[in-house]
Amino acid sequence: MNHAARRVQGVYFTLLVGNTLAASLIWGVNTLFLLDAGLTNLEAFAANAFFSAGMVIFEVPTGVVADTLGRRMSYLLGTVTLAVTTALYYLLWVMHSPFWAWAVVSVLLGLGFTFFSGAVEAWLVDALTATGYTGSLERVFGRGMAVSGAAMFVGSLAGGAVAQLTDLGVPFVLRAVILVLMFILAAFVMRDMGFTPAGRAHPWQATKRVMRESVKYGLRRPAVRFVMFASFFTTGVGFYVFYALQPYLVELWGDSGAYTIAGLAAAILSGSQVIGGWMAPWVRSRFRRRTTTIILSVVVSSLMLVALGVNRNFWVAFALLIIWGLVDAASGPVQRAYLNDMIPSAQRATVLSFDSLLGSTGGAVIQPVLGRSADIWGYPGSLILSGGIQVLAAPFLWLSRRQHPAADVATDLQPSAESPADIPLSGEGDRG
Repeated sequence: MNHAARRVQGVYFTLLVGNTLAASLIWGVNTLFLLDAGLTNLEAFAANAFFSAGMVIFEVPTGVVADTLGRRMSYLLGTVTLAVTTALYYLLWVMHSPFWAWAVVSVLLGLGFTFFSGAVEAWLVDALTATGYTGSLERVFGRGMAVSGAAMFVGSLAGGAVAQLTDLGVPFVLRAVILVLMFILAAFVMRDMGFTPAGRAHPWQATKRVMRESVKYGLRRPAVRFVMFASFFTTGVGFYVFYALQPYLVELWGDSGAYTIAGLAAAILSGSQVIGGWMAPWVRSRFRRRTTTIILSVVVSSLMLVALGVNRNFWVAFALLIIWGLVDAASGPVQRAYLNDMIPSAQRATVLSFDSLLGSTGGAVIQPVLGRSADIWGYPGSLILSGGIQVLAAPFLWLSRRQHPAADVATDLQPSAESPADIPLSGEGDRG
């Protein structure tokens, strides 16, 4: 690997570490934070659903920013937006604000994250291509997942410990501070490579152009479309389960004030993410097709959720949670590499944002349903239902597999992610 490719990966890993550390400080206590502010389970997960709705609303406009003004600009806007909205979240908690205020700020939090979704990943792939890198995308994404998992482990445990020693609001203050520092760092080290921003254009015209091209190279391509549809179920359930595990483990532990146990849920997943990220290239080598890995992971992950719902022992839940995290982490880089290999560079950020949009739509729809199920049947019942919903992604992944895209058997980074002329549109390339 040449020096330029190493530098690109170094910047990417640094951004991942900073972003994940900032985010994970509150992941372990977020649900307890919302409940402490006076919200019910339904309201708490509805607030999370408004966050997902914000991502749905802003995915395309912010994807336009990434594909017209540049990936770097999109990242910088994201750090500023998230820092401000995180501070607002803290103020809502201090004032025990009504639900509508949480809903509004949650939508704005979603705006902040949409500046990240697609942009940083597109920046990485384009920059690696520009440096002449022809290695495995799974290896880069796997290492990225491992280092972000390590940052998540530190952040989630630290967030729970800080909340235990101070109060539930302090992790949010620390998160805002780290985001400001990440803005300063990215302003100096992040440069668009292998991609020339289209420059400023009329917002409506730019939106129409990028939307048209993204539909052409995203939704109109069956293999890509079905992966996006699957993300509706997997991401929607993933949002809920991640945050429901906090009060679920505390409930099994038997001490409602054990915030460190809540942080442990995120820490377990982060540790699994580190191991799973390093395992991704090995897992990829076990199967000829990427979709085999992805489909198996969805099925096994769904079974683990059902087992978590049936279980009533803390230590068994601990073990099941590790398996769930490992399966998800090991398949994540494979799915991301599969999707990236099917998207042309010029539309990569926005098509990836489309994928994130459908996942966020799933979060907006599924989280309130599962939150209400937790009010009725408790967290165990909601986890069983989560497994049943998540497995619905498998048929869509199978349909993507049946299109026989070259990316399904690819092992190296494709230089141009297939030229537009080679991409079959809807109705083409179906092999039954």
